[in-house]
Amino acid sequence: MTLLAPHLTAFFQERLSVERQASINTCDSYAYAFKLLLNFAGKRLKLAPCRLGFEQIDAPLIVAFLNDLESKRSNGASSRNVRLAAIRSFMRFMQYRLPSALEHIQRVLAIPMKKTDTRLVRHLNTEEIQALLDAPTPTDWLGIRDRAMLHLCFAAGLRVSELTSLRVEDLSLQPHASILVHGKGRRERCLPLWKQTVTALRAWLAVRGALAVPELFVNTQREPLTRAGFEYILEKHVESAVKRCPSLDETYISPCLEAQLCAHCTGSHEGSQESLIVARSR
Repeated sequence: MTLLAPHLTAFFQERLSVERQASINTCDSYAYAFKLLLNFAGKRLKLAPCRLGFEQIDAPLIVAFLNDLESKRSNGASSRNVRLAAIRSFMRFMQYRLPSALEHIQRVLAIPMKKTDTRLVRHLNTEEIQALLDAPTPTDWLGIRDRAMLHLCFAAGLRVSELTSLRVEDLSLQPHASILVHGKGRRERCLPLWKQTVTALRAWLAVRGALAVPELFVNTQREPLTRAGFEYILEKHVESAVKRCPSLDETYISPCLEAQLCAHCTGSHEGSQESLIVARSR
């Protein structure tokens, strides 16, 4: 029996990090998928993860693992497919490291992805967006930071991971204001900024000061802001914005992983806009 541990270590340390130069988010997602798989396999086979054999991670066990995700962890088809994608990537890696197990590997690679429905996400209208942008009171450090974040999210259509990974050096205010965004799959894009957004960012830079961390937005401990931190901030300001715009109370607002086109945003903003903040009916 071939031990699984050395191959799994090589997959993360060599394949993903060095050969593929996968992003931190991808590595974390794959690591979590295998954490779940190893816990499931260990309980099912009554073995510690370090003693599991590669041949034991076969197609029937993986199908049972995927079914367990849906039945006991209440994961949807999309989450199931993400876990299966991590396993498939590892199996393709193993084709070259363990040719004697090609038949075993092909059975795993033959496990199909589940079909998923893509739902239309309703965007916020002009009044709702303006209420949300005006929710932070720019009279203190937190209010100035939050207003700058929300304005930048709306102006640039950023994913949460893109927002939290922005660095001060990515922001250019002269001669033309722009932001360099490091997107998914190591893609970069340079986006121009509106005057309102620039004003909010200038106010934030003035109170942010010189910090040890390079990230543009930080928390109260002066450490890089996390996704969970932004979600908390968004939820707080939505509650405040509902008082100005009651229609916000009828929708569930959350940060979206993909920027959504907001075609109804006009008024002080010119042209079509992309917004990170999207909504769906409660």
